[in-house]
Amino acid sequence: MSATVQQPRSEILPAKEPRVEREDLPEITPFKPPFWMRSAFVQTAIASMKFRKRGPNPMLDAAEERIIECDDGVRLLGSYSPNPENKALVIFLHGWEGSQDSTYVVSSGRHMYEQGASVFRLNYRDHGNSHHLNEGVFYSTLFNEVFDAVKQAATLADGAPVYVVGFSLGGNFALRIARSLRDLTIRNLKHIVAISPVVDPWGASPLVDQNWLYRRYFMKKWTKSLRKKEELYPHIYDFSTILAENRVLDITQKLLPAYSDYPDMESYFNAYRVDPHDLEYCPLPISIITAADDGMIPEEDIEKLVLNKNARRIIHDHGGHNGFFQSLMGPTWYDDYISDMIFGGES
Repeated sequence: MSATVQQPRSEILPAKEPRVEREDLPEITPFKPPFWMRSAFVQTAIASMKFRKRGPNPMLDAAEERIIECDDGVRLLGSYSPNPENKALVIFLHGWEGSQDSTYVVSSGRHMYEQGASVFRLNYRDHGNSHHLNEGVFYSTLFNEVFDAVKQAATLADGAPVYVVGFSLGGNFALRIARSLRDLTIRNLKHIVAISPVVDPWGASPLVDQNWLYRRYFMKKWTKSLRKKEELYPHIYDFSTILAENRVLDITQKLLPAYSDYPDMESYFNAYRVDPHDLEYCPLPISIITAADDGMIPEEDIEKLVLNKNARRIIHDHGGHNGFFQSLMGPTWYDDYISDMIFGGES
């Protein structure tokens, strides 16, 4: 049986300010996964499966570890893969409890590198092998250090165009970077891509606990991360009571008042939410890519965003969370979309 072509729903809204200039956006092609790959579960699961990282990877061969010194003494770990062709620099932002070595980051980074782009893969605080670099625990609200790290990484482009690609929570950071560009700048930044982005944590976070598979995945990773932090800084942290909980929201509820400036989840989630009008006046092109069947990101959260003519909202019927796989080993739909954006469709 042949797969039915699923036409993506894309919306380009009129500009709200005349100063926003039009830049050509890549053509939107249908996302056509094979019938057996249409399931949201399959799409989401493949995104983290390590087999997609197998084989030669010139991006990893060229990788150089970098520690970025950010404001307030914060240090973030990253990996820079300079490409001799240096057609562009692509900066990747991973999802929560992911890292520079997450399958979706490594696979997409290899695809961009093989076409001539340099690649920078950033770890947030306490992600990857970086727990020792900072005393403070990671929170999704720590935007300033991520923005600073991206801005510093962009200087490695050496005049080449810069692109930011964020997944899930990384998509949230990417959209907050876009929001900040109303007042701040990042050198040579040309386009921001947010894939399966968290827009409203109040809508997304409960869905993680409601699905036993998502809950098990994130609980395993987060509790391991907190235990590692506790071992490194036993004079600061005692998570024994907190780690007795077995739900993400329950841990969050106990962690915040004990080790943050946020008294409760409401103030915390509101602090990194992307509000409907936050992107309305972003001066640079944005592409938001999501799926109607994403089990963690409500479709209505994406639809409520007010965008200008330089932005594009693409909602596929299928794709799961960070998925959009067209085959097991080949490039994803968003890989092709980003490649067309950067390289003009050259192969």
